[in-house]
Amino acid sequence: MSRIVLASSNPGKLREFGALLADSGLEVVPQASLGITDAEETGLTFVENALLKARHAAQASSLPALADDSGLCVEHLQGAPGLYSARYSGGHGDAAANNAKLLRELDGVPMEQRSAFFICVLVLLQHANDPAPLIAEARWHGRILTEGRGSGGFGYNPVFLPEGHDQSVAEMDDALKNRLSHRGQALALLHDRLRELHP
Repeated sequence: MSRIVLASSNPGKLREFGALLADSGLEVVPQASLGITDAEETGLTFVENALLKARHAAQASSLPALADDSGLCVEHLQGAPGLYSARYSGGHGDAAANNAKLLRELDGVPMEQRSAFFICVLVLLQHANDPAPLIAEARWHGRILTEGRGSGGFGYNPVFLPEGHDQSVAEMDDALKNRLSHRGQALALLHDRLRELHP
């Protein structure tokens, strides 16, 4: 498996995956370059949505497919924005509006009650009908700040303060962020699983 299709059209995710997979030896082809549109995310969990995306891309490309579904879950909001992280404020991918809504929802909530985690579920299918997908999940715990800080990354990065750090994700350099992040952790797990299967 030297060529895989990446089932995402999100520019931020594509940049992150590009950096994280740079030394993998895989030729990673973004689905848009093959004329593949985004799958409809009708699942009720991150795992279901990642499977839908991977199957859609594998079917359309006849290549192995890697998909992720990820989001931000805030304890005080019963796990919201969760599955709807990208479209929390209504429009898809409007990070500024999503962050503004999140900060409004948490207005007045003390720091110790602002626990949250990023979650990433990765699915790798060898082909569209693969009955045994490789699945890796990772979480990155932290708290939601009272205002955005920094300009790096994308999405909720400016308002997320990872556990044990004094910089928001948007203030971190890319190498540190990619090592610590939910996506970086999930890819490392997936890499280990692949090594077990193909030593």
